[in-house]
Amino acid sequence: MIQYLRILIFFLVNLSMLGAQNTVGLLSYHPARAFNGYNLIYPHSQPNVYLFDNCGEIVHVWTDTVGYVPGNTAYLLPDGNLVKTKRPAAVAGNPIWAGGGGAIIEIRDWDNNLLWQFEQNDAVARLHHDIEVLPSGNILAIMWEAKTVQECIDAGRDSSLLTDEVLWPDAIIEIEPYTGNIVWKWHVWDHLVQDFDATKANYGVVADHPELIDFNYDTTNGDADWLHSNALDYHPGNDMIMMSVPTFSELWVIDHSTTTAQAAGHVGGFGGRGGDLLFRWGNPAAYRAGTAADQKLFYQHDTNWALDFLDFTHPHYGKIAVFNNRVGADYSAANLINPPFDMYTWSFPMQNGAFLPADYDLTINHPDPQRIYSTGLSSIQVLPNGNFLICAGRWGYSFEITPDGDIVWEYITPLSSGMPVEQGQTINIAQNNTFRVFRYPAGYPAFSGKDLSSKGWIELNPDTTLCALLLPVNTVPDRYGLKLYPNPADERVTIEWKEGVQVTIEIFNLLGHKKATMQLDSGRKYLDTRTWEKGVYFVQINGVEIQRLLIQHE
Repeated sequence: MIQYLRILIFFLVNLSMLGAQNTVGLLSYHPARAFNGYNLIYPHSQPNVYLFDNCGEIVHVWTDTVGYVPGNTAYLLPDGNLVKTKRPAAVAGNPIWAGGGGAIIEIRDWDNNLLWQFEQNDAVARLHHDIEVLPSGNILAIMWEAKTVQECIDAGRDSSLLTDEVLWPDAIIEIEPYTGNIVWKWHVWDHLVQDFDATKANYGVVADHPELIDFNYDTTNGDADWLHSNALDYHPGNDMIMMSVPTFSELWVIDHSTTTAQAAGHVGGFGGRGGDLLFRWGNPAAYRAGTAADQKLFYQHDTNWALDFLDFTHPHYGKIAVFNNRVGADYSAANLINPPFDMYTWSFPMQNGAFLPADYDLTINHPDPQRIYSTGLSSIQVLPNGNFLICAGRWGYSFEITPDGDIVWEYITPLSSGMPVEQGQTINIAQNNTFRVFRYPAGYPAFSGKDLSSKGWIELNPDTTLCALLLPVNTVPDRYGLKLYPNPADERVTIEWKEGVQVTIEIFNLLGHKKATMQLDSGRKYLDTRTWEKGVYFVQINGVEIQRLLIQHE
């Protein structure tokens, strides 16, 4: 009883926190159902990359000089090095600039020592949005390329679509770190088709060439940032590159097995089509194979093949995941698609002139779809446990959701215009823009031998109690194999234990009053908690406290 009196005093002091609604940082967490790992974010308007655990506690930070901001992504490599993009915060006078602009790629070690840097930001070209680290260690990067009005008109562009008097078609370059050599290139400029001016280059029937890009398809009213490509991903098994093109509401796949010369043409590579598009999906109207009714993607972000940390038996292995930003007038969703692929012809089948599939393989909605409405930014990651990690970027709101639609982890980036905020403060939309969140498994090689102890929180005046209430007090002895879930719970708790092991399980409330006693041999038992008061309970197995249970009735 003495131990419960001590605990009671502690929780009475902090009792107000139990019923409080956190506004930033960790909002909720179900440890038994969430995927265990560490989360990487690189929020806008500030220079730091943060790695934090599922309790919202920082375990590592890569800092940078004030005056630099994300450009926009960062990736942690298995060897513990960080690859990040950045740009100077001040962009006045930059000849090429639009939202998502970058400038610099860096590799830094775990201790934040700069190992290598590459910069492309001048009147000719500028890096932007995303990079992708290849298995070889080389880095793919998206780049704007400046084209003059005359160059565009000569290529068949309608002059009314040149209101900025310049155009920045996208290109992808492959950079060899430490030498800085560009070892492969692909340019949108080499794969155009137009039916506007028969006297100019690239003239053809757009509907007959889905592998090419309609030079006069434009949803930006002639803005220089015609394509605004915002994501890169790589499929190592097929040696393909995928890019997200939000202004077309499409994702494009190209062949990386080409040489640079082949990538500039229409022959070569595994697919035999050079640098032409192997696959495109989301808006068949962009290549005259459908109407607005056929559109499936709407200014999407973070198109990625579901491969990271998944084995081939995972039900979503190899499918394409995408955050569908503007799928509704006031809500967003995440989707999976599963394109058919013919490995013998190295092609993606079509039907009635349009690439398959005709619809999503899966749609993932938040229980409150409006809560994740984000006109830009945002991400989705398919996790090994079958859950999905999603970030609604405009709100800095990240959450993990089960296939059944249960939220098992929530976190709000606790920054406003790059400055930490206090727990309890409300952040307005777009003040804590977060491009993506990505979770690395606890066993990721980068963490081997590293200090991953708590380094505090991003937010000020943090809630230090919530996670402590949810995590076990002691490790459950292996011989019991005890599992207790969900935690937090609502109406029912499931208790499982190893076959052939006899145990006595007792559950106490904060006052030390026993709520339940069970003599168990093996198997599973369901505990009805509908009449239990909301709050914290303590679970003992054979007289030893091993778990805290939080009851949170909806």
